[in-house]
Amino acid sequence: MKVLGIYGSPRKGGNSDLLLDQALAGAKEAGAEVSAVYSRQLSIEGCRECGGCDKTGECVIKDQMQEVYPLLDQADAIILSVPMFFYAAPAQPKALVDRCQARWSKRMLTKTKEQRKSFDSGKGYLIAVGATKGANLFQGVEMMAKYFYDALDMSYEGGLLLRGVEGRAAVNEHPEHLREAYELGKKIVAEAAGK
Repeated sequence: MKVLGIYGSPRKGGNSDLLLDQALAGAKEAGAEVSAVYSRQLSIEGCRECGGCDKTGECVIKDQMQEVYPLLDQADAIILSVPMFFYAAPAQPKALVDRCQARWSKRMLTKTKEQRKSFDSGKGYLIAVGATKGANLFQGVEMMAKYFYDALDMSYEGGLLLRGVEGRAAVNEHPEHLREAYELGKKIVAEAAGK
């Protein structure tokens, strides 16, 4: 089983990075082959909404996103991990998500309306962490994740949503959250194996 982690923070070593590190470690211990994409290291444009992918399902923009598409396609499970910026995901992972319009176009081209009611490419998960404790903190990012995974022909399975974690690496003061992330990684692999 292949598990891909998408690091969504513009800052290295922050809370969402540390949580995803743990989730991938748990998945690896459970027997998965893990890989990672760091959105902050990618030089990618946002979606131009040019319609270039409408007939082929392939993005016409030639940048580092072309290296990401095969990783998305090969993964059995994807974990997107983001810090909350103004009740949303930061620009770097959002650009990556938006560029998956090409995968949505591909899905529209290759599956009938009836076939699109099921997801055949795996499962998607979200780790999101924010400083505020606002009741609606994760509504927007969860909708984004759901439709990101929908475009990838994956079901959205939830994940780990943590409020009230403020300050760089402050999640280290909450070992229970790090353990939850580790257990999430193990659970992802166990569920895929039917255990």
